[in-house]
Amino acid sequence: MSTPAIQNVVILGATGSVGASALDVISRNPERYSVFALTAHHQVERLARLCLRHSPRYAVIADEAAANHLRRLLRAAFSTTEVLCGAQGLCEVARAPAAGTVLAAIVGAAGLEPALAAVRAGKKVLLANKEALVVSGQLFMDAVESSGACLLPIDSEHNAIFQSLPAHYQRDPEAAGVRRILLTASGGPFRNTPLQALEAVTPEDACAHPVWNMGRKISVDSATMMNKGLEVIEARWLFGTPANRIEVVIHPQSVVHSMVDYVDGSVIAQLGNPDMRIPIAHALAWPERVHSGVSALDLFSIATLNFERPAFERFPCLALAYQAIEAGGTMPAALNAANEEAVAAFLDRRLGFCRISEVIAATLERAERDEASTLEAVLEADARAREVARGEIGKRGPS
Repeated sequence: MSTPAIQNVVILGATGSVGASALDVISRNPERYSVFALTAHHQVERLARLCLRHSPRYAVIADEAAANHLRRLLRAAFSTTEVLCGAQGLCEVARAPAAGTVLAAIVGAAGLEPALAAVRAGKKVLLANKEALVVSGQLFMDAVESSGACLLPIDSEHNAIFQSLPAHYQRDPEAAGVRRILLTASGGPFRNTPLQALEAVTPEDACAHPVWNMGRKISVDSATMMNKGLEVIEARWLFGTPANRIEVVIHPQSVVHSMVDYVDGSVIAQLGNPDMRIPIAHALAWPERVHSGVSALDLFSIATLNFERPAFERFPCLALAYQAIEAGGTMPAALNAANEEAVAAFLDRRLGFCRISEVIAATLERAERDEASTLEAVLEADARAREVARGEIGKRGPS
């Protein structure tokens, strides 16, 4: 058996939790993977440490001042890593001819352009940035088709769906006998919190996820279940399935990562410990398998698996996401932009937890629906929604 060629991997968003998990998997399989480029937004010292540990050819940071700081740190340690900066630097490493695999893990709409650059260059793209599809679903998938890029999801839920679908699935649920996609959700930290108590929720409360270790923004999205709404939109594009055939199921144990329901009555699920190294290892090695470092699932210690329907009264953000995908066009971009602004304000203590959904709803009411046919149209809708959302935040405040 021949030894597979080493994959040169770009990690967009290397200092986040997904980036850390990816680097762990890569380190466990040095005969298969090499780090080509690492990027970060502003964590210069952390990125420098990662560069010294993994010796990438390139590092990318947000701006020139941060880049100069990073260059000084790397020169002092005799590193040969070349430092780039800004959106241009991100796109440059994402489409570099020597890079075969790009892991897109930059949180938020900021990750769209480099992810799209990687797709247009025909790369193997491991997508953790759900906003790329939420904001520009048709545009993004058209680029995948025209370039021949290999798009593999590494959100645990979408990776589970991918694994539960037939081999060579062509985004045609009818032809594959798929009746529904069952998208599981932990329910976050407030699944059983009395509704009246949600008014007093703090950023620290919202970021204390009961199962997953995630960044602050994603943790808040989990608490509001906006993350699941965004994942419904993402699944709609990834798997060519209408949103009314994607059902969210609360599953507190986070062991069943998602399921596919078939017309013959079969339900196929993917199970595993709640560890992002599993979907990352799956996507890196696909269609093969490699060691991820995750321990075997012990069903006997888990013993019980629970499932329940989400209540829109408790999770209004989930209902807003279904509303946005039904409207189509640039409305999902407006939804995402408003959510990013509202969550940032909540984390800065400028907006109350229960006001997050109010800001998003008010923004969607004022948003103008356009066709999401170009990147410029999508980015314009994003900018308009952010301006509206900031005004709505100012009206409400932290109470």
